[in-house]
Amino acid sequence: MMKFKTLDDLSPRGKTVLLRADLNVPMQDGQVSDMTRITRLLPTIRELSAKGAKVVLLSHFGRPKGRDVAFSLAPVGKALGIALGKNIPFVDDCIGAAPAAAIAKMKEGEVILLENVRFYAEEEKDDAGFAAKIAALGDIYVNDAFSAAHRAHATTHGIAHLLPAYAGRLMEAEIRALDKALGNPQRPVVAIVGGAKISTKLDLLNNLVGRIDTLVLGGGMANTFLHAIGTSVGKSLCEREMAPQALQIIATAKAKDCKIILPVDGVVARELKAGVETETVGIDSIPADGMVLDIGRGSVAVIADELRKAKTVLWNGPLGAFEIPPFDAGTTALAKVVAELTAQGKLLSVAGGGDTVSALAHAGVEEKMTYVSTAGGAFLEWMEGKELPGVKALAG
Repeated sequence: MMKFKTLDDLSPRGKTVLLRADLNVPMQDGQVSDMTRITRLLPTIRELSAKGAKVVLLSHFGRPKGRDVAFSLAPVGKALGIALGKNIPFVDDCIGAAPAAAIAKMKEGEVILLENVRFYAEEEKDDAGFAAKIAALGDIYVNDAFSAAHRAHATTHGIAHLLPAYAGRLMEAEIRALDKALGNPQRPVVAIVGGAKISTKLDLLNNLVGRIDTLVLGGGMANTFLHAIGTSVGKSLCEREMAPQALQIIATAKAKDCKIILPVDGVVARELKAGVETETVGIDSIPADGMVLDIGRGSVAVIADELRKAKTVLWNGPLGAFEIPPFDAGTTALAKVVAELTAQGKLLSVAGGGDTVSALAHAGVEEKMTYVSTAGGAFLEWMEGKELPGVKALAG
């Protein structure tokens, strides 16, 4: 694992710390509808504040085209202040005289929030001049936005080369968890990969089969693999044109001694909606007019046996249409197996991706995993073996 400085290496009293957060949170009717990213940011803010830093928060929000009040961070700042239990003044710019004046008035331990850095096109261009203008506001840079670390932007990358740079607690936790899961894992390593399509996860699958021991496939993407090996999948979601790529992944896995587990049965229905009539059939007996919408109990048993042999599990993607009962049963059953093995100390479990987090929460086990990443794209690119500019910039 790369070496990087953390808050343990930092004595920030009296210093102005520019803290890059990810406050790109879901909003509904002007209110934050999911506080997860805010909650996970609090430990770093509280620690810096307690150590006497002047904490200046930087973040993007949405994809504005220039200054647009609809993408202002002001309402997010109010929610953050409530969660933190202290007033957080908001500054309606992120460069220039306004933030400089606000920072000059700050006392040790205080926190302020600057306006959306994406109000300036230079942010996403990683413009050196823009990064320098923001860097001029502070003494120290702390990045706690792993979820934005796959973007080489001014406040996730450029600024890290202009100020002493450190990883916040959330960034540190993400890097260490992913290193334990994929960089330097205890073996055997099992990866559970689900979701609708293999076309969006080719890089992920090709990287994993060379680094893990067992690959479990579910969801719509499993249908593509089944089709590729000659199994009829009826009207199930299937990227038939991706069969050659699926066969290549199977061949690579064989050459790398990585076992691939495909469903042995499936829960079939004629349409995807709650309360429809379903049947569980062997994977070789899918009706021509049926859709596989979840793995069956036989598949759950096979995968559970594999998990009991593992030391590490990576999970990305649900194994069925979990949003609509009863097609949540397979994913929920396996989530509980992983949670139980984790609780027993037999398994290190790391999961990530929006649908994955939702599925684990639906199963009631999100807090029972070793680590659940909310990073989305950054988590996926890390699993794909790609270098993340925001992480690399912290290397010391």
